[in-house]
Amino acid sequence: MEFEKNSDRLSCLFDEGKYTEINSSIMEKDKQASVVTAYGYVNGNPVYAFSQDKSMTSGAVGMAHAEKIAKLYSLASKTGTPVIGIHDSNGAFVDGTAESLLAYGKMISASSLISGVVPQISVIAGTCAGSASILACSSDFVIMTKDSEFFMNANSENASAESAMKAGIASSICEDIKSAIEKARDIINIMPLNNLSAVPEFEPLEPVGTISKDLNGIINGVTDADTAIELYDSYGKSSYTALARIEGRTVGIVATNKTSDKLCSEDCSKISRFVRLCDAFSVPIITFVDTDGFDTADTVSGIKNITALSSCYAEATTIKISVITGKAVGTSFVALAGKDINTDFTYAWESAYISPMMPETAVEFLWHDKLKNADNLSTKRKELAEEYKSTLASAEKASAIGCIDDVISAVDTRKVIASALDILAGKRVTKLPKKHNNIPF
Repeated sequence: MEFEKNSDRLSCLFDEGKYTEINSSIMEKDKQASVVTAYGYVNGNPVYAFSQDKSMTSGAVGMAHAEKIAKLYSLASKTGTPVIGIHDSNGAFVDGTAESLLAYGKMISASSLISGVVPQISVIAGTCAGSASILACSSDFVIMTKDSEFFMNANSENASAESAMKAGIASSICEDIKSAIEKARDIINIMPLNNLSAVPEFEPLEPVGTISKDLNGIINGVTDADTAIELYDSYGKSSYTALARIEGRTVGIVATNKTSDKLCSEDCSKISRFVRLCDAFSVPIITFVDTDGFDTADTVSGIKNITALSSCYAEATTIKISVITGKAVGTSFVALAGKDINTDFTYAWESAYISPMMPETAVEFLWHDKLKNADNLSTKRKELAEEYKSTLASAEKASAIGCIDDVISAVDTRKVIASALDILAGKRVTKLPKKHNNIPF
């Protein structure tokens, strides 16, 4: 099956291929509106969905098209039901008037109203162009097929799915429409239905592997087997973000040191977006920290993105648990694991160290006298750096002065996190009366 038709795509999305169409007879410019809107169930969860059809008037968007989609968002807001949009349109009806602009404005406004209220997923099955790209990008998740196109202007040279992934727009790229829809189903299954719903709980599964310091060892040793759904894997390549389950509970996983010891501006942007997503739906955030800090080669944008990242963690009121698995140097500790950033629990492995600066730099500041007259300055500096990591910067020292809550062994990580999730399940936070902070993004 090629999944070219709306009926094929929606049948693939909904359980047993069953769905109920909404406003099926509405016309657009004397022809049937080129979008199908419907409701049904996905893994037993109620879902609203729309699917654009390029075979009908090239999927052209007019006011009737927009009214159908806007009604879907309105129903979703009343019922707290997720929305999945399958985008495939060559653009708006062009009749010389501004009506198409009103049409896109109506849809974008409707989507914005329920942002953070219900999960929104955009599946780009073909072409998503112009103002439609704003609508799709307003979703919590953008899933693209490898051959789909995403651009603002027709002359864009970077319209590919790969370009969208590298720009941090696409959360996932799939081989074809069927696998893209399956990805959407997986996300619906693991996410809460809305911002007032409890986090989903499933039958616990044993981890697929034994925990170790490397990223795969952490994910395979802590999360339930085969439950991790990585997002933005080609953007911010030094960081890892994923939805997963621990002891049957949905959690958001953030980890550093995927490919580099330092986090760049893209990593900060990626993690910030993910933290805000999790916080909007009260999904617990588990952060695994192993980093030398932030790459500040681009000082201006670097500071801006580091500030945004710190703000996202500080503002988030969902459960936040951090585990230092290796090193936490300087502002990276403050942003990702600091207790005053409102982390509920911060743990560190026995081998971890927490330092305000790089150990070699600390040695120069603190123990310069010990470096004097060394036969081999480089060797002595490395030796003293190791001593510093095991003394003043050690996990035990950080625990003793109250920087972290406890020192744990690596093998106990899953058990400790599960226990913390249990005791924090009733977490409630009252915030100051304001719309939102004004930290730049």
